[in-house]
Amino acid sequence: MGAFAGAALIVIGVFLLIMLLLSVKVIRPYQKGLVERLGKFNRILEPGIHFIIPFMERVKVVDMREHVVDVPPQEVICKDNVVVTVDAIVYYQILDPVKVVYNVSNFLMAIIKLAQTNLRAIIGEMELDETLSGRDIINAKLREELDKITDRWGVKITRVEIQRIDPPRDIQEAMAKQMTAEREKRAMILLAEGERESKIKKAEGEKQAAILRAEGEKQRQILVAEGQAEAIRKVLEALSMADEKYLALQYIEKLPELGRQGNLIVPYDTESLIGLLRILQKVRDIPMPETPKPSSGDVGEEVTPSESGEGSPELNPEKA
Repeated sequence: MGAFAGAALIVIGVFLLIMLLLSVKVIRPYQKGLVERLGKFNRILEPGIHFIIPFMERVKVVDMREHVVDVPPQEVICKDNVVVTVDAIVYYQILDPVKVVYNVSNFLMAIIKLAQTNLRAIIGEMELDETLSGRDIINAKLREELDKITDRWGVKITRVEIQRIDPPRDIQEAMAKQMTAEREKRAMILLAEGERESKIKKAEGEKQAAILRAEGEKQRQILVAEGQAEAIRKVLEALSMADEKYLALQYIEKLPELGRQGNLIVPYDTESLIGLLRILQKVRDIPMPETPKPSSGDVGEEVTPSESGEGSPELNPEKA
């Protein structure tokens, strides 16, 4: 009896240990647990450790992280009857674990088929050029349409991306030729604009240089004129301060040279003429010093105008 009782205790202990292990359920931080008791939804388990009734309660764990679904490529006809191959990916996140488990049987298959049908509808309303250049528009429209339907499944569509849109090969070759021609056109336009800008800059530089040269010439002429005016002013000041007899002597000394050149010196006004005659009369009355005789080696004697009594007509004031 003692051995049987010991064996029974061991079996009971093992059974209790198994029941304890089955009753403990650990929910991770990114998960939520749905407890079903006898086939009916009972409660939601939050992250942490929980105890359930073995064989009566069952837990379904739902991953609450963001997931990505790859939509298989499919051929779509555009509005201008061009067939393109479209491939997309969909990002989603579960917000309500109860709805995603009990409102749809196969959520992944449902969202893939839903994305394919909506892609055909959206691209079918667009032409090829709009399809190739309007990926953002397609992404926004597709996300909006998917979000409307998946809302009752407790799922939020966070992002939709078109991976590629491939037109037929002949269309790709025509587009490549068009792109090449467009780039050559842009290059020629940029080259022409560059030459135009270069000519404009060169003309502006020549214009500025001409203006600066004119300004410099103008400044030079102004400085020359100012210098001449200053020189004349200094001469006039010196003449106004000079003695009358000294000026007359200077005038007389220059008369022979001017007479040889055939010039006729006439004062500016009558009063100056009369004054000049008076000064010459006084100068004639003053005895002039004798000129030293040349030595015997000289060829001839130099005759001064005062000794010979002859000279240019301007030396004789009476004849004048």
